[in-house]
Amino acid sequence: MSALKILVVAGSLNDRSSTRVVTKFVAEEWRKQGCSVDEVDLAKETLALFDPDVSYNGAIYLALEPRVDQADVIVLGTPDYHGTIASPLKNFLDHFWQEFAGKLFATIVASYDKGLTVTDHLRTVARQCYAWSMPYAVAFSDREDVVQGEFKSEAFQKRLEMFVRDVRVYGEIIAEQRKKDLAGSDPGFMARMRK
Repeated sequence: MSALKILVVAGSLNDRSSTRVVTKFVAEEWRKQGCSVDEVDLAKETLALFDPDVSYNGAIYLALEPRVDQADVIVLGTPDYHGTIASPLKNFLDHFWQEFAGKLFATIVASYDKGLTVTDHLRTVARQCYAWSMPYAVAFSDREDVVQGEFKSEAFQKRLEMFVRDVRVYGEIIAEQRKKDLAGSDPGFMARMRK
């Protein structure tokens, strides 16, 4: 079996983003475990505002599309902005959908209020794009868990450890089944994605 391919997306434009601190940390942990990890920082790889008439020809989109397509797992990191997804991440999600089908989505949310609605919104995106979603998210506070780029909460660190393990384990299971479904002839929901 080839290495699990994980795409980690940091969806904050803030220079001192705690979301980016956490996404970089989990990306490195997966690399240590033998996964192939690709990181997209939307502050550096900026997609134009989604316009279905022109976006699919944009240089950034054309560079990102094969990276999104080859990923087995999509990890989305975002701050909680007014109870929902930060606009750079929403814009990223608007550019893709078929590339998500049959893959595992996992979410990391920086929030002062547990990030529950943000997590629900991202699960809705996963469901609408025929992706699987982890049954839990990692949510954290800039005031208690990650302060000025440093992990301060032991409970948060344990949750991250669990998250890293579960994304790898379930990501491998789902990726393997997705490959079988794409190669097979069964009438599962991945049948429509066969080439």
